[in-house]
Amino acid sequence: MRILLLTHAFNSLTQRIWLELAAAGHDLSVELDINDAVTRRAVFERRPDLLIAPFLKRAIPEDVCRAVPTMIVHPGPLGDKGPSALDWAILDGAETWGVTILGAAAEMDTGPVWAHRTFPIRAATKSSLYRREVTEAAVAALHEALDRFTRAAGPQRDANCPDVPARPAMTQSDRAIDWSAMTTEAVLRRIRASDGHPGVRDEIGGQSVWLHDAHPSDQTGTPGEIVGHSGEAILRATSDGSVWIGQLRVTLPGETRALKLPATHALRLLGLPLPPTIVSDDTPGAVEVERHGNVVLIRFPFHNGAMNHDRCRALEAAIRAASASDAKALLLTGGPDFWSNGIDLATIEASDSPAEASLELIEAIDDVCLALLEARDKWVVSAMRGNAGAGGVFMALAADEVLAIDTAVLNPHYKNMGNLYGSEYWTYLLPRRLGEAGAKALMETRLPLSAPEAARLGLIDRMLTGTPEEADSQALEFVQTRVASDAFDATLARKQADRMHDEAQKPLSAYRDEELAQMRLNFFGFDTSYHVARHNYITKVPKSRTPLYLTGT
Repeated sequence: MRILLLTHAFNSLTQRIWLELAAAGHDLSVELDINDAVTRRAVFERRPDLLIAPFLKRAIPEDVCRAVPTMIVHPGPLGDKGPSALDWAILDGAETWGVTILGAAAEMDTGPVWAHRTFPIRAATKSSLYRREVTEAAVAALHEALDRFTRAAGPQRDANCPDVPARPAMTQSDRAIDWSAMTTEAVLRRIRASDGHPGVRDEIGGQSVWLHDAHPSDQTGTPGEIVGHSGEAILRATSDGSVWIGQLRVTLPGETRALKLPATHALRLLGLPLPPTIVSDDTPGAVEVERHGNVVLIRFPFHNGAMNHDRCRALEAAIRAASASDAKALLLTGGPDFWSNGIDLATIEASDSPAEASLELIEAIDDVCLALLEARDKWVVSAMRGNAGAGGVFMALAADEVLAIDTAVLNPHYKNMGNLYGSEYWTYLLPRRLGEAGAKALMETRLPLSAPEAARLGLIDRMLTGTPEEADSQALEFVQTRVASDAFDATLARKQADRMHDEAQKPLSAYRDEELAQMRLNFFGFDTSYHVARHNYITKVPKSRTPLYLTGT
């Protein structure tokens, strides 16, 4: 079928649905929901057999719904209605939730039901549930809905529980925290229900902030007090414990930009003193290192997969230490939601000189890749348990073997960020997997890849299944089996010989110098498209048009 995806943004759910429908052989195009006239024109020009709306923030024009069959992905179970579906589920402590595929109707979320799925709710943020459970339920339900549509079986129900009223949009007063009375669980629910958008509005040191990335702690203090900090997070006491706050969205002094930053970084920019440093075993977002026999397992659950300077240096140090150990293999598994999305654009945007900060950060992530490539007497495996993008994908390729969970969405390109050239040794790492022509073709695209398609191309070597936690265990078992095999010594010797040969042909330093020369043009040259794209992305400037690579033209 010709299917048009109408969406507020080409977000993770929309990308996954796009990949699923493309794999099923449908003729796809995407239109960003900019205004009604643009939507009408897209429907008129492309004449789709079906319109699917994975992520909208407003109603579709009624005449569009009359002109073409329409399916709307609603992140709530049967009977749920309203724009804050998942927010209310988390705040209310619901044990199960779901996704419903609805036909369009004059009143939002009341249309005919084509399919639905339910799932248990983890103790997690809204954004994590959306990327994992909501996405999987939406994909399964949409496949069923399309089957019913192609068979002309019609919807399962004529309406979505018409007797059940819609819930209102959640406001900041609904999300507000009373630090003097609320328990850790109550605080966590409010912040998790608001993460990553819009956050919970609060006050620290007389300054307005929005709270994100909350984690529980057993440490205590006077309720509401900022007890201390560890790494990038600050610890704030509740009535029965405390919570780590990893990220704060703040408006910089004298500016209108609102940026989400590591909490300690945000406090410095606001001119507020840091609370005392405390030693903690539960600091969120820290690099985690475990020894499992001959394997060193390194996790790095960085918030949104973003690599800032401190995170890069901490990960590099962990890799260097593991490389100096007597272990035989290194296994890197990233975080459960993201492997890595490359450099942290928010901290760059907040810097005094974004060009200098960009170069400094590229050098830092290059050093992480170099640490992996220089672990010559270790077998190095990267296991992407979640989505990955830009330099994060190429960082994974610095390993000897690359694994990925079968639900991962990869964006192995840089062009969408102002035509960046890219670094992370991609000019060495990518051609050795795809060849020169394959590498060039991949770098010219701006579209996502599914893990199965990445495996078909040769970008990854093996797929993992199940939840991210199950994939972590599978990857460890795989590496342990690899190390214990009779062929391991010969495999490692072959790796070392290949690396020596490659270095003699062209040293890694040459690849890096060439890439950085191009990146300096992106950062300091007359073409400012990278800086414009970064600013628009971080400050969420609305799109004024749909990019041509999404329209299919």
